[in-house]
Order: sequence, then structure tokens, then C-alpha cells
Amino acid sequence: MATFPFEKYFMKRQQKHQLSLILAKQGSQDWKAQLKIPPTDSRYRTEDVTATKGNEFEDYFLKRELLMGIYEKGFERPSPIQEESIPIALTGSDILARAKNGTGKTAAFCIPALEKIDQDNNVIQAVILVPTRELALQTSQVCKELGKHLNIQVMVTTGGTSLRDDIMRLYQPVHLLVGTPGRILDLAKKNLNLVVHNLKLLDVSDGWFIGYIYDDYGDSSGGAGYQADKLLSPEFQPSVEQLIRFLPSNRQVLMFSATFPVTVKDFKDRYLHKPYVINLMDELTLKGITQFYAFVEERQKVHCLNTLFSKLQINQSIIFCNSVNRVETAGQENYGAWNLVCTDLFTRGIDIQAVNVVINFDFPKNSETYLHRVGRSGRFGHLGLAVNLITYEDRFNLYRIEQELGTEIKQIPPHIDQAIYCQ
Repeated sequence: MATFPFEKYFMKRQQKHQLSLILAKQGSQDWKAQLKIPPTDSRYRTEDVTATKGNEFEDYFLKRELLMGIYEKGFERPSPIQEESIPIALTGSDILARAKNGTGKTAAFCIPALEKIDQDNNVIQAVILVPTRELALQTSQVCKELGKHLNIQVMVTTGGTSLRDDIMRLYQPVHLLVGTPGRILDLAKKNLNLVVHNLKLLDVSDGWFIGYIYDDYGDSSGGAGYQADKLLSPEFQPSVEQLIRFLPSNRQVLMFSATFPVTVKDFKDRYLHKPYVINLMDELTLKGITQFYAFVEERQKVHCLNTLFSKLQINQSIIFCNSVNRVETAGQENYGAWNLVCTDLFTRGIDIQAVNVVINFDFPKNSETYLHRVGRSGRFGHLGLAVNLITYEDRFNLYRIEQELGTEIKQIPPHIDQAIYCQ
């Protein structure tokens, strides 16, 4: 009977750590009892994150220190995308993975990256590539929290900050680097030995991760990961491809996203080696998000926002506009400290668990933007509500986006049952 590479990997790993696993099981109650685990989230969750095979994080033979960070982060068991990708990523195989927003893709690549980092080897072993400063800060914080018992040094570098300071920081121990494409490329060009000498794994995801992991065997193979659709847009693709060229041929590439345009296929064919394909997108929108539209005239939009805030039970909300000027228009009223008015800068990767309502003050022009916007609510299988303010000019876009996403956006009723977005 044929044995898959990841099966051989875990058989060897299980034999190597058999004694430590026995000891771990004997003392499992002791170390778990000492963890500072947050209260269990009792909110309802959809099968986007509950339809698993029943695996536990301990089934992947992760370092105990990493397991401690995972559990103290509040993770109870792997989500479907984590179940599918973590064991494959640990074997060194390339991955092309597609999964919905808010289902755990960031941890799906951060966990294997942190597992592979040798904290005693003070070189950069993983790089996470992100499109914005805000996402860089958020992703680095996730890595710090998951790896807080591992003594792994995380550095953030983005445009708009001092390049000289970043270069000086690299003379101190850094194991994992989080940054934007242009800045990391600048560092690679100016100080190649510091940035890519020992890199091995590149990953691409919602966290737009390019990771290079230095393994136990002392080779110089390289790996990569990033949010495939955005980082392969004309804005970022040249920088990403230049970074890829710094890597050795035996690199590992992990690509994660909710949407895969044609550019991703071309990139896959050129840079991935026999990738393991994961597709959890039987439907594009999250199961727990209820979508409504309200036909309004342009001059009625601000009044409509006030009406929504008076009638809805909002924990936190995000109001999306199509331009900075429109943000000023929508934000002329005070909606409270827990409600954000913004542009599409905020649509990708940003994870705010308490957001249960998204309002499109301006309806997006394409289905990809719509998908990422509404995915800011209903994070990790929770329920959420998306309300779209539609003008006469938006009617064709509404129909087209419904068709492209295979979803139904219903007309808003006079009363919205709180049970569909507040459980």
C-alpha cells in the first residue's frame, strides 16, 4: 500500500519523539492545568469552522511550548483549513490552499512556521509578507502570542519607517520577519546575508506570509507564503517575484487565499513544485453571514445609517466606503467608539472578533472586494450581518455580484431578528 510523504514524515517523527510523547502524556494534565486559558467562547459557530475530522493540535507532534501558546491564545482544536494544511506544511511540501475569510488561515501557516524555527539559531528563518502596516502589526502580534513560550524574536518592518533603523535591528537576533513587499525587498538587496541566507519556507496567505524556515539539517533551501490574490496584483507581484529569485530552487511555497485570480495559476506553474492543493470553497460566502440590501437615494444614506444604528444590536461594526472622501461623508455622524468607517484598506486579513455587522455605505465594484468586506463579520464561524446601501446605479453590480458569488442578497425587512447575527 502506498505511503504518502506526510505519512512517512509523521511516522519518522513519531518514532523520533516516542519517549518524549510518552512523558508528555503522563504529565499532560500537569502542564495544561498551569496554562492561562481564556474563557471558552460559547457563541454559536457554523460548520465553516466546526466541520472537522476531529483532530487535536497535539496530533501534529508540535513542540509543547508552541502548544502552550496555541491553547493560551484560545484555540481549542484545529479548524478545517488548519487540519488540512498544518500536517502538509510540516512535511516541507508546497501548498496551494483556498479557504473562506475568517476560518483560521493565518494560524494555518503561522503554526508550522513557528514549529520549524530553531530558536537557538539566531538568523531569520521565516518572513511574513503583508500589504499594509496595519496587517503587519496584527500578524506579528499573532506570531508573538502563539510563540510566546518559544523565545522567538519577531520583527516588523514596513514602508514609511526608517530603513536604517531596520537594518541596525537586523544585527540583533531576529527569527521571524513581518513586513511589506517593497521594504523586505529593500532589506534583501541592501543586506542579503542577513535576510535570506538561511531562509527555507515561503508562505502566502490572508496574513500574506512569506516564510523561509531553516531546518534541523543545515541546508539552505527556501520557502515562501503570501496572500496569493493581492500579492500577485500588479502593485506587488514584481517585488514578490524578485524576492522569490533570492531563494534556492529547493524552496517550499505555501499559498493561501479566499480568491485565486488567473495570476495565481501562472505564479503556481512557475514557482511551485508539485503543490498539494486544498480547496475548502464549496461556496464563497461564510455560512453565518446574513446579507441584506436597502434601496436608497444617495442623499438618504447618512440618515439610513442612523436608522440602522438605532435598530440593530451592534457589538462592533465596520462601515465601508469606496474612497477617502466618502469616508468623510459617512463619518460626519458620531457612531460611537466601537464602530469604524474606512476604505478597502481594511478588507483583507484584519481580524476583529467582536465585529458582527458590516455596512457597505458604498456598494463595491466587484465580487472580490465584496467578499473580503463582508468577511470582516462572522469571524471564525460566528454569526454576522452585512447590510448594503444600494442606489439605482448599483443595481447591475448587485445582480452581477450575486451571480458571481452564487449567493443571495435579500431586501432588508422592517425588522431583523437578532438571533441571525447576535448568538
